[in-house]
Amino acid sequence: MTGQGAAPEVLVIGIGPSLRGDDSAGPLAVARWRERRTAESRPPVEVVCLEAPGLGLLEVMAGARRVVLVDAVRSGAPPGSVHSMTAEALAAFKSDSRSAHGWGVGETLALARLVCPERLPEDLNIVGIEIENLDPGQELSPAVAASLEAAADLIEGLVQGQPAAAQVLSA
Repeated sequence: MTGQGAAPEVLVIGIGPSLRGDDSAGPLAVARWRERRTAESRPPVEVVCLEAPGLGLLEVMAGARRVVLVDAVRSGAPPGSVHSMTAEALAAFKSDSRSAHGWGVGETLALARLVCPERLPEDLNIVGIEIENLDPGQELSPAVAASLEAAADLIEGLVQGQPAAAQVLSA
């Protein structure tokens, strides 16, 4: 967080490296959401995009009440599927040894729940975008590119405080 004044009501975090194919889906979905929304249509929101946060994610989230994390995931669902889930549900997703994040989001949140649960926001939601291509220097796959609108819609609902039921939206 910026450390300037009070924490925002909502923190939206896009996670993923910009030059690694579908792994950039998180920041791209956040950018799509920002393009479509005006400040008047939502509560005070801080937006942060991180390439590979690792354990630093906990510091970024410190003090935030509601956080929406947007990241690429692999669960076996069709590429471009958009998942709405809790941090606990993220643990069921496959770990990818080729992750550019180093220490992954799921591992970071699981460790925080065990060691420093007070550092986690009271309202934490994850938007996961099912990926296909992780090759460096590649463009988004067509399925993931087509899913960005659905992900932006889900981000807006979470920012507005709509309850997040575990769901999968196909692109």
